[in-house]
Amino acid sequence: MEKAKVYFTEKITSKSLIKIYEKLKVELTGKVGVKVSTGEKGSKGYLKAELIGPLVQKLNGTIIECNTAYPGKRNKTREHMKVAEEHGFTSFADVDIMDQETEFKIPFNGKHLKYDIVGEGLKKYDSMLNLSHFKGHAMGGFGGALKNQSIGIASRSGKAYIHSCGKTESPIKCWMIKHTQTDFIESMAEAATAVRDYFNENGKTILYINVMNRISVDCDCDANQGDPVIKDIGILASTDPVALDQACVDLIWNSNDPGAHLLQERIDTREGRHILPYAESIGLGTTKYELINIDEN
Repeated sequence: MEKAKVYFTEKITSKSLIKIYEKLKVELTGKVGVKVSTGEKGSKGYLKAELIGPLVQKLNGTIIECNTAYPGKRNKTREHMKVAEEHGFTSFADVDIMDQETEFKIPFNGKHLKYDIVGEGLKKYDSMLNLSHFKGHAMGGFGGALKNQSIGIASRSGKAYIHSCGKTESPIKCWMIKHTQTDFIESMAEAATAVRDYFNENGKTILYINVMNRISVDCDCDANQGDPVIKDIGILASTDPVALDQACVDLIWNSNDPGAHLLQERIDTREGRHILPYAESIGLGTTKYELINIDEN
């Protein structure tokens, strides 16, 4: 497989976000869903309205999310919408909690998953921008495009199914299922691939952008999210989610920032990097990429 193009800018502004999106030279048409994490109540790192609002409005996009499997302020639609409003998302776009009414299964013949369960609302969208805040994660090691497309797009029961590696759809029982960490990491990759397959089979497009700012070892789903451990790095974009996440991980490993080891430790103690070669092995994308700095153009 040839190298994927991954675009990079050190500038983290609303204008640079639009610029890097335009570098992909792929138009998102029809009804556009923009998948972001609305962030758990109490979290600090979620993508802010002033940064992403202009791009979302340019796309005439709708913020799309699903309810959480874990107990919190986003596991029920009414409370989730309240958090989305408090975090500024309703100030610039409509917000659609895609599993607020029902869900559907995307068939998938994986090692762990036989299907992926996503919000019924996903069917309404003709194209999607997978817009991720890249940071650490207590369970997955890191969260980027792959996590945003797997756990992020799954419905409550879909999240339970991924977390239990295909053993249960119950948000209560899933936390009691025993499985290896490797199995969980691979289940996330399979769910992300199922979503990609659904879009491809229906003639729909996905583009991927990761914002590397406010980088904590904790995810935006953590109500007690810690402070950033390294300085802001930039924004990266690609048509390939594996290459995109690989490039972000490589930037962390190549960083001279004194806090980089904290993020590296979080990622490797959770076997986080395993998702990249596994996703490549099941055809989601490639770990080989060319990093193109758009600031030099």
